[in-house]
Amino acid sequence: MTRMKKSRKAGESAPKHPPRSKKSERVIARKKQDSGNKSGSRQNPTGSQATAAAGKNTKDPRIGSKKPVALGLVTPTSQQPKAVKVKLTDEQQLLHLEEDPRLNQLLDMLEEGRDLSPEDQLWLDKQLAKIEALMQKLGIDDLDEHQPEARHGDDDLLDKFDAQLTQLQQQKL
Repeated sequence: MTRMKKSRKAGESAPKHPPRSKKSERVIARKKQDSGNKSGSRQNPTGSQATAAAGKNTKDPRIGSKKPVALGLVTPTSQQPKAVKVKLTDEQQLLHLEEDPRLNQLLDMLEEGRDLSPEDQLWLDKQLAKIEALMQKLGIDDLDEHQPEARHGDDDLLDKFDAQLTQLQQQKL
């Protein structure tokens, strides 16, 4: 059998195309209607009537913030809440007042016989008054006033311990 070339002509079963029409008879497609803002409206807001009516000082919400942004690591101190002041007990307040370096310096100056300025003298008097009030509140007596001779022997300490032990036992009963 001999080979037969394919023909370009469609047979009866092929789909039928509509006949071509002339250009003058064709309907011209309309241009698509514009929707949205014109190009460049963000850079030139004065052309827009809506912004002109609202006022010239209105800020475009699409333009971002000018605040500088940290590019490095965020420090943990900015995330931590502020420390709440802890109320000190009377013992802690007394200890804090007695260890004040300014108070110690002014007391040393007084012992040397130097004169203090009026502000320093006033501050010293206030601090000593606070210390005295805290000592009275805690029931602490100044040992130097009541016992001029300090007993340092082992027997004396043992007697003092025994006396306090008996007081505790009496209070429990």
